[in-house]
Amino acid sequence: MTKIIDHRQVQLRGRAAMTNPAVRFDSIQSEHVDDGWDRVEDLPVLRTSVSIEVPRRVISKNTSPDLSFDRSINPYRGCEHGCIYCFARPSHAYLGLSPGLDFETKLIARPDAPAILEKELRNPRYRPAMIAIGTNTDPYQPIEKEHEIMRGILQVLAKFNHPVGIVTKGAMIERDIDILAPMAAKGLVRVGVSITTLDNKTSRAMEPRVPLPARRLQTIRRLTDAGIPVRVMVSPVVPALTDHELESILTASHNAGAISASCIVLRLPREVSGLFQDWLADAFPDRAARVMGRVRELHGGKDYDPEFGTRMRGQGKWADLIRQRVQLTTRKLGLTRDLPPLRTDLFQVPPQAGDQMSLF
Repeated sequence: MTKIIDHRQVQLRGRAAMTNPAVRFDSIQSEHVDDGWDRVEDLPVLRTSVSIEVPRRVISKNTSPDLSFDRSINPYRGCEHGCIYCFARPSHAYLGLSPGLDFETKLIARPDAPAILEKELRNPRYRPAMIAIGTNTDPYQPIEKEHEIMRGILQVLAKFNHPVGIVTKGAMIERDIDILAPMAAKGLVRVGVSITTLDNKTSRAMEPRVPLPARRLQTIRRLTDAGIPVRVMVSPVVPALTDHELESILTASHNAGAISASCIVLRLPREVSGLFQDWLADAFPDRAARVMGRVRELHGGKDYDPEFGTRMRGQGKWADLIRQRVQLTTRKLGLTRDLPPLRTDLFQVPPQAGDQMSLF
């Protein structure tokens, strides 16, 4: 049975989602009914809980034609950052959990991931290619401070001289500069930092537990000062809400040291559409209809079109205008579209206790 949690049952302090929509695989559901007796001040605050998972493998493969990588690692399932627009929310349903508040509060950690990764890299059949981390949920979300799974993964990758691409909104990546800087010097790492808006109020509403925009710009500066190549990811661009900031975000990121830039328009797969629309009606009621009108214009009249090739850039006149603005601004600033390819020729399986030493 799926319990529907909403703002009438708990205090949603620091949360973006307002409800817990039913898990689409469940046949039986329940719904809260307000009997008029609940008082907001008496309701408990919704807290984060973390469960432990021991996976058999940690390297996931994909064959998507519009992704630049074929493998990735997710240290965590769910994300406490709680971005209302997160396209990864529907993945929580596969765990029997809701893409709504459960995604932000019922998290799964994989503390054995570094050890399992090392076993996979030692497989004689393994062939190196860039591993992407942070493409589903953020590896530097708040619980990383306690679990340090991402740091352990980086230590393994550094030991094998294995290339890695990281995407994050978290300033905690600065903790790992001691690992990332030497890897960057070898051409083994690049980082994408996502900035959606420069407005603190909008950021706090959309991405309640993410470092504020100025803090993320500071992270770009600290990474680039350490020699780590950084791409700013203006992602997602929310029409009629953040699209007017496009040039400002690119300029501020360039001034902070970013050498590359990319842009992805808002996409609302499965349950994300309803969650986003509920949030939008509550946070920005004056422009909700306009935002969704533009979103549907981007996706062929639908809330979302999963078609490869257009799902991340959209279609139509508005999408074309965004692309033109990005091209003009990046050309003016000297930002490149792509960072240099990472090296795979340095990959080497390090010796371990009990290995026979080579005679040559």
